[in-house]
Amino acid sequence: MSTSTPSRATNGAGSPQVLAGLPEGVAQKVQDFVGKPGRLLIDGEWVEAASGKTFETLNPATEESLGRVAHGAAEDIDLAVGAARRCFDDERSDWRRMTPSERGKVIHRIGDLIEQHADELAVLETLDNGKPLTIAKAADVALAADLFHYMSGWATKIEGNTIPISAVTSPGSEFLAYTRKEPVGVVGQIIPWNFPLLMAAWKLGPALAAGVSVVLKPAEQTPLSALRLGELMLEAGLPVGVVNIVTGFGDAGAALAAHDGVDKVAFTGSTEVGRLIVQAAAGNLKKVTLELGGKSPQVLYNDADMDVAISGAAHGIFFNQGQCCNAGSRLYIEREVYDEVVQGISDEAKKIKIGPGLDPETQMGPLTSAEQHEKVLGYVSSGLDAGARAPTGGGRVGDRGYFVEPTVLTDTTPDMKVVREEIFGPVVCAIPFHSEPDDVIKSANATNFGLASGIWTRDINKAHRTANRLRAGTVWINCYSVFDAAMPFGGYMESGWGREMGHNALENYLETKSVVAQLA
Repeated sequence: MSTSTPSRATNGAGSPQVLAGLPEGVAQKVQDFVGKPGRLLIDGEWVEAASGKTFETLNPATEESLGRVAHGAAEDIDLAVGAARRCFDDERSDWRRMTPSERGKVIHRIGDLIEQHADELAVLETLDNGKPLTIAKAADVALAADLFHYMSGWATKIEGNTIPISAVTSPGSEFLAYTRKEPVGVVGQIIPWNFPLLMAAWKLGPALAAGVSVVLKPAEQTPLSALRLGELMLEAGLPVGVVNIVTGFGDAGAALAAHDGVDKVAFTGSTEVGRLIVQAAAGNLKKVTLELGGKSPQVLYNDADMDVAISGAAHGIFFNQGQCCNAGSRLYIEREVYDEVVQGISDEAKKIKIGPGLDPETQMGPLTSAEQHEKVLGYVSSGLDAGARAPTGGGRVGDRGYFVEPTVLTDTTPDMKVVREEIFGPVVCAIPFHSEPDDVIKSANATNFGLASGIWTRDINKAHRTANRLRAGTVWINCYSVFDAAMPFGGYMESGWGREMGHNALENYLETKSVVAQLA
């Protein structure tokens, strides 16, 4: 923490060795952006935190400073909520006077600008989060743009219904009854650090289509892409006060969740913090949607196409350094092919090129923070201490940066923490099962989570029977981590409330009003 004027470390993002190899124009844009103080966006203005405090954001590949951003707290949240409240409550505001078509055009322009600045945004995401640049551009940035483009079309398609009611108040009475879909009001949105730009898009796209106003609180570990997105939203013509961005720590998120001026809170993150969000929201009974953790099973039958299944199951756990809420971290393998699959997954893990995200050869970057690095290694140690074995991986990589080896654990038991709890790192538990399908379904469902799952088999009947019985919000068959803006995503049980993406996500930000008029 610091109360001084924001400064830049000389060996941060702008150093030649860090940005070497990037196109000169992109490198300069990134250098210019991180070289200025990261401020809060409140009521269309970029301002310092009320306290004047800043905090440092680090490059997880080097543990060096990328720069400093404003340390927002409760007072800043109050100012941001006030701006969002004025924007929404004033029916003469530019935002409330916008037609659905005009609103959709602004949302579409945001997607266009993300595409136009894709290289710059991808570099910012890689520097701040650690993921490989190729993934940041092809997945995070591309899907973020697509989400805004998809949601822009829904702005003109939010409709109510007419209802032929049967009420009778007097002989010959007639009624016109219909429903209206109206924006819920002011929304607090709190996003995680594993897909910073994409999670901002998942939250903001449907919210803007619905016509609400927003206070967005990015994760303190990865604030940069959200701040750059704020600039692009203003450039797209989004009226002042519609989206306000407050960077800070958990105290800022808690203040946002508890604020009486907020009508609804949307959170993506851990189940542990999700419980705190629910408690904080109870004061004024604000609406809550939650996209939380997972301990997702993959079921690999002995009739699967082994080349597809082994590489696919490896992708299901090692993608994004395993820092995915839907990571397929419990791999149930039919006994007849267990040894073959474990060897295959281990071989896949050993082939992964680990390094800084800006290295074009890197396939797996560092974990995002020192805290997460310590947590993941702690889980691996607990598993090994409890009797698990690691055919590959199990340790850190190098002595600089938050790198962890992709790890396969065998000889685990259901009571082990590595089997029960979300690790959020590149660690998979390989668990054998016999051919009786009831046993593997029971084991796969033996969790408090229900976010995602995967099935690997050539038997399409078996695939769909298994999919029907798995308690999860998403089931992938012979693939994993396939996302689309039109497909809803969310979980059962402790994996959350509500859905992201698809037209389902609009309901998170809408109220239904019934109107009845007597005609005769």
